[in-house]
Amino acid sequence: MSAPYVIRLLCLCLASFFLVSGIAGLIAASASRAAVRMAETMRPRSAARFLFLVRLLPLALGLGGVLGLCVPSYLWLEPHGTSERVGLICLTLAFLAVASCCLSLIRTARAIAGSLRCKRSWQLAGRETQLKGGASLALIVKKEEPLLALAGVLRPRLVISDAVLRSLSPEELDAALHHENAHRVSRDNLKRLLFLLAPGALPFVRGFSFLEQAWARFSEWAADDEATCGDAHRALSLAGALLRVARMGSSSHLSFLHTSLVAGDRDLSARIDRLLRPDQVPLAPLLRTRALLNAVGLGITFCVAILMLWPAILASVHRLLEQFLR
Repeated sequence: MSAPYVIRLLCLCLASFFLVSGIAGLIAASASRAAVRMAETMRPRSAARFLFLVRLLPLALGLGGVLGLCVPSYLWLEPHGTSERVGLICLTLAFLAVASCCLSLIRTARAIAGSLRCKRSWQLAGRETQLKGGASLALIVKKEEPLLALAGVLRPRLVISDAVLRSLSPEELDAALHHENAHRVSRDNLKRLLFLLAPGALPFVRGFSFLEQAWARFSEWAADDEATCGDAHRALSLAGALLRVARMGSSSHLSFLHTSLVAGDRDLSARIDRLLRPDQVPLAPLLRTRALLNAVGLGITFCVAILMLWPAILASVHRLLEQFLR
C-alpha cells in the first residue's frame, strides 16, 4: 500500500471515530440524568454496571464503526491507485479526534503519575503485613491521617494508616476490609482508568461528570452491600467505621485511580442510612435468567442479520466514505 493510500485511510478512521463517538457521546451526556434515574430502580451493583456501559458506549461505538465498517469497506472497495485528496471537513474532524485522544492520554498520564507518587511515599513510610480478613498483603503507613484506600489498577493493594488501624475496632476493621475487597473483585480502579482513557464528546468538554459521579456512588453502595451480606451487625460495624474515619478529618489528596473508604462527606449520610435500614428484596432469579436469555437472543439475531447483509453494508459505507472524503 502506498503512503497516500494509508494516510487517507488514517484520516477517514480518525474522522469517522470522532463523528460516531461524538454524536453518541452527546446523546449519552444529554441522557445521563435519565440513565441515572433508571439506575436508581436497580440493585447497586447492576446500576453501577449499567452506568459503566453507558459511559463507555460512545467509545465502543466509535471503535466498532472504525474497525468493523470503515477499515473493511475501504480496504475492500477503495482502489490503490486513486488520487483522491482529503477534504477540509474530513481533516478538521480528524484533527478534533487527535485532540480528544491526546487530552484523554494527558489526563490519564497525570492520574497515573499522581498514583505512582503516592505509592512511592507510602512505601517509604510503611510496611507490608497481612491483616486478618484481608485478601492480600496490606501496606501500613505511619501517618496520623485517615487513610484507608485501594491503590493500583492491575494488582490493587490496600493502604491503611496507623491512625485508622488504631481507631477502628476489630469488627469495624473487618467490615472495612471486606468493603475494599469488594472494590478489588469488581475491578473498580480499572474502570476508573477506562473512564480517563475514554475521550469526551468534544475536546475540552467533560460532559460525563454527572454520570461518573453517579457510577462512583452506586459502586460504593454495592461494595457496602457486598461487605455486609445483609447482616445487620456487620452493617452496623461498617457504618461505625465510616463515621470514625470521617471524623478523623480529610485525608491527603488521592489519585482518581484510588478507591477510598470515605472519599468525602457528600454521600456519607446516604451510605450510613442505607446500612442502617433493612435491605430491599433482591430481584427474583427467574427474572434475571429470563432477561439474560432475551438479551442473548437479541444479540444472536443481530449478529446473524449483520452477517447476511455484510456485503451490502460495506458497499453503502464505502459510498458514504467517498462523500465524506471530499
